[in-house]
Amino acid sequence: MTSSDQFASVRYLVDDVQTAIDFYTTHLGFTLRSHPAPAFADVTRGPLRLLLSGPATSGARATPGGLGAGRNRIHLTVDDLDTEITRLRSAGLTFRSDVVSGPGGRQILLTDPADNLIELFEPAR
Repeated sequence: MTSSDQFASVRYLVDDVQTAIDFYTTHLGFTLRSHPAPAFADVTRGPLRLLLSGPATSGARATPGGLGAGRNRIHLTVDDLDTEITRLRSAGLTFRSDVVSGPGGRQILLTDPADNLIELFEPAR
């Protein structure tokens, strides 16, 4: 399989495409790649291409076999988790968990406006 770009793509279903664009570009350092309004947009950060599919897209159709949505998430590595938490909380963003520490580092779960999960992760030093 070959590709014309070097992105790993993840699709998130969102309630409002513009709200999702604003969230990811303003708070998490993503860049808008395309926005064939109003149903879809994609944003990028490094090698990650995040596909933001609104209610009118084919990606929002029910999964065959009646499978519900999973709790998959994107994983963003940060240099200083405490600083990021303070910055994002001051912007009024919602966290789904407290900080969890383990042998590999520390993490917290953030939610986007459509309740999709984003794991912010600071590797152990």
